[in-house]
Amino acid sequence: MSYSRPNRSAATLTTTRVEPAPISGICVTCLDGCEGPCEIGRSALKGREMIYPQPFGKITAGADKDYPVDFSHFNIQGTCVGAVGVDADPDVATFPAVDCTTEVGADGSIQLDFPVFTGAVGSTDIARINWEDMAVGAAISGVLVVAGENICGMDPQAEIKNGRVVKSPEMERRVSAFKRWYDGKGGIIVQANVEDTKLGVPEYVIEKLGVEIFELKWGQGAKDIGGEVKLPTLERALQLKERGYIVLPDPTRPAVQKAFQAGGISEFERHSRLGMVDEEGFYKEVERLRKVGAKYVTLKTGAYRPVDLARAIKYSSEAKIDLLTIDGAGGGTGMSPWRMMNEWGIPTVYLECLAYEMCERLRAKGAYVPPIAIAGGLSLEDHLFKAIALGAPYVKAICLGRAMMTAAMVGKTHGKLMAEKMQQQGRSVEEGYLSLFAVGAQLKERYGDDFAKIPAGAIGMYSYIDRLRQGLQQLMAGARKFALKYIDRNDIVALTREAAEISGIPYVMDCDREEIEKILG
Repeated sequence: MSYSRPNRSAATLTTTRVEPAPISGICVTCLDGCEGPCEIGRSALKGREMIYPQPFGKITAGADKDYPVDFSHFNIQGTCVGAVGVDADPDVATFPAVDCTTEVGADGSIQLDFPVFTGAVGSTDIARINWEDMAVGAAISGVLVVAGENICGMDPQAEIKNGRVVKSPEMERRVSAFKRWYDGKGGIIVQANVEDTKLGVPEYVIEKLGVEIFELKWGQGAKDIGGEVKLPTLERALQLKERGYIVLPDPTRPAVQKAFQAGGISEFERHSRLGMVDEEGFYKEVERLRKVGAKYVTLKTGAYRPVDLARAIKYSSEAKIDLLTIDGAGGGTGMSPWRMMNEWGIPTVYLECLAYEMCERLRAKGAYVPPIAIAGGLSLEDHLFKAIALGAPYVKAICLGRAMMTAAMVGKTHGKLMAEKMQQQGRSVEEGYLSLFAVGAQLKERYGDDFAKIPAGAIGMYSYIDRLRQGLQQLMAGARKFALKYIDRNDIVALTREAAEISGIPYVMDCDREEIEKILG
């Protein structure tokens, strides 16, 4: 069987005329005269534009490849005996009593009210448009929000002198949106790639904007190249070419300009450069960031080959990184090459199992093991439990990229509709939000008159996290684990032999054998 679905996808707005051949994805009978609704046919007209999910700037995309083993191949173990973390008393060990808070940072001083954070909300249009909703949602939920790469470089109003950014209204907007609602839990992380480092973004955000958590980026689970966006105008393409980005096709060429004006080219692509990891260079950059004033330094790495994961974990250990985010294949993106998203890298479960083995080896040597976060295609409370258990005791948080943005966008959409309805009826938006959102009353009680200032998307994201919290509390109570730190690998079971083999988690029919023998004699 094929795990992939080549040549047609909702992500590229393509389909096939008849049932396709499973390997090539081409229609079993390719008809001369067909207009070509498949990716091959659309590529005959639009060429390289068809590499990416569409429509750009309005969607996020997630891979649709099935992998031999994913989190559904594990189930959560419940028990009817005892309680860990509270008294084994039915009046005490209730599911609302479960503590879902967590800590990251080398010294555990970054506290989160819930063990999740956003993916990198970077320089794509959809990230820029939805930033305030997500930043405020993170602040009021007590979790982390990540300002992704290229924000300063993509800011049309950025002031750049001698190749260094001295002012970026867009980055200032991003940071201030979070800080206005920050309540002591969670935080804002700013991320940098090659171009950001050249532009002096770390110095700018740390020294001038007071950002405390800075993230180095090696990659992400959705692609193994630098970040990219689409540019709709020649002027914008020329501006970013001047700022040092790779822009394709080259907007300085007369032939390209002529093709754009004629309509043959409808957009340009801005690409970031590939980062080149070097052990000594990594340690020096971490130390430099700390000297600049970063209180915490984190690392984000993608689904590269196993030896690169070993590098990430070992280097992070030596540098005493405050958080290592490991992003598996099969995750999501604002814009990544579609086939790359589906066909490269190590899927999340496999990557986490490798990471666990490597962390165990370091711990056996007495080495520092950084707090780890797992990302890549996760969205609901059972995913959180399983990912934390599979990597216990090292996994402290889960990155929910597309899921967080989905909640924010849906909240924003319904908030806009409700605001229009209230305006027509001559009633307040606050009144509408109280009737729209299940968490409205508790946020009103908490924020008083400021409740009306919370963006609807932020309320949607808070509501989603609130649902995750109760769902996770219920699962943890069923496993009789009343704080996150008590979840361990014994709390899940493998449903297939293959899942057991790659993870070291017992196969369901082999689980608890010793205890069973003791009971049955």
